[in-house]
Amino acid sequence: MGTLIKANTVLPARREAVTLHTADGLELVGELATPQDRPPVATLVCLHPLPTHGGMMDSHLLRKAAWRLPALAGVAVLRFNTRGTASAAGRSQGIFDGGDAERFDVAAALEYAEFHDLPQVWLVGWSFGSELVLRHGCDPLVRGAVLISPPLRQVTGDDLGTWARSGKALACLVPEFDDYLRPDAARTGFAVIPQAEIVNMNGAKHLLVGYADEVLNEIVARVAPTVPTPLPETWDGPFEQAQE
Repeated sequence: MGTLIKANTVLPARREAVTLHTADGLELVGELATPQDRPPVATLVCLHPLPTHGGMMDSHLLRKAAWRLPALAGVAVLRFNTRGTASAAGRSQGIFDGGDAERFDVAAALEYAEFHDLPQVWLVGWSFGSELVLRHGCDPLVRGAVLISPPLRQVTGDDLGTWARSGKALACLVPEFDDYLRPDAARTGFAVIPQAEIVNMNGAKHLLVGYADEVLNEIVARVAPTVPTPLPETWDGPFEQAQE
């Protein structure tokens, strides 16, 4: 029957520390996790929540994506600290700029993915990270995006129009009890993007504590549709347990 996958279960993958280089001369701390025994079928470039409120590349949903999805779904996961952000992996150079200069950070991550021939690149942005996706992420390399708890606070009509014209897939995972934007308001806010899909995360709040399985299943269903979901909840092979 296998071992139950828990919050701190780390499944096998090739994991390497990476350094992203921005056009304005900064070095950003990151990690790339890829399947151990096969080429990836898709790639997630992850953009974390607001660093001034504790967001970082190790925020729980992004950490669990990197720990589980290479093994369970054959998906590569690139996560990194935006400028001035620190985690256990280290601190990225620079100073937090509220989402403006972070455009260079998004570009550096996409350049890394392109240079390393990572396939089928999708952006995954959580909260502040979703703002970065909408403002700076509509790049020709990007197949689409999954937004988690999008607040729609800094985004302009021009930003939304760019995504609408692109036709790129856009899935918005919106907690039922979000602090900033709830499903009905999200349907109104994203109405200008015909392809935007609003997914009501029933019972969830902004941080989606306790909803990691549901979030990862929603992501995989879009970025790797040939992979059956829901993903397995147990693992038969070797694994590690991370220290919390």
